[in-house]
Amino acid sequence: MNLAVNAQDAMPDGGEIAIDVAPVELDAAFCAVHHGAMPGPYAALIVSDTGCGMDDETRQHAFEPFFSTKHDQGTGLGLSSVYGVVKQHAGSIWIDSEPGHGARFSIYFPAAPPQAAQPEGPVPSRQAYRGAETILLVEDNEMVRDVTQNLLQMQGYKVLSFASGLEALSAVEEGAAIDLLLTDVVMPEISGRDLWAKLRLKDPKLRVLFTSGYSETAAEGHGAIEAGTDFIQKPFSVGGLAAKIREVLDRER
Repeated sequence: MNLAVNAQDAMPDGGEIAIDVAPVELDAAFCAVHHGAMPGPYAALIVSDTGCGMDDETRQHAFEPFFSTKHDQGTGLGLSSVYGVVKQHAGSIWIDSEPGHGARFSIYFPAAPPQAAQPEGPVPSRQAYRGAETILLVEDNEMVRDVTQNLLQMQGYKVLSFASGLEALSAVEEGAAIDLLLTDVVMPEISGRDLWAKLRLKDPKLRVLFTSGYSETAAEGHGAIEAGTDFIQKPFSVGGLAAKIREVLDRER
């Protein structure tokens, strides 16, 4: 659905959307130039359009959460959601596009569970940022909350997700054990800073990572967070969020 909607938006004056499916065998030559792909049998799903296309810089950032070329008309969550779904099913996705020549999204889902194999060369850095801890996620924007939860679960974390600080407080009071609070700074009813202060009455050593669309300097200047508190600004990349979470969790108390 997200790919179709994106294709439609790329063709305001009309055009064509093509959706093709086929069994394919990815060989070593293909995988050598498509990092992350593994040789073997796959089911291909290819969605293409005749729209405005993308330049190289846009293609490089297309799957990042909150990245959008639609300005106020888009959230930047459509393609990041697609990426998350594909990866959850052990698939891969690639973009072929040039400005003025449309776009083609090629998705490959493994036709059978891949055999475990030792990776060749360096292990992707994102693997080093995985974890199994429990994260309390508090975010009042539903789309941002859902995407962030998916990203965290893809990294191996258990996630308790809530739309407000009051809901999160209730869950903790009922006995939910958490290792890290990941919260938006500005929320209705109770701010992220006040939520952390209340949770620390139960666990004084609770770690926190604040996030906001405001810069860290702006958040500190308005008193929303204390200077020196761990913070990551929206929009954040998958790798950036994963690395920051591990930095906070691995730091000696």
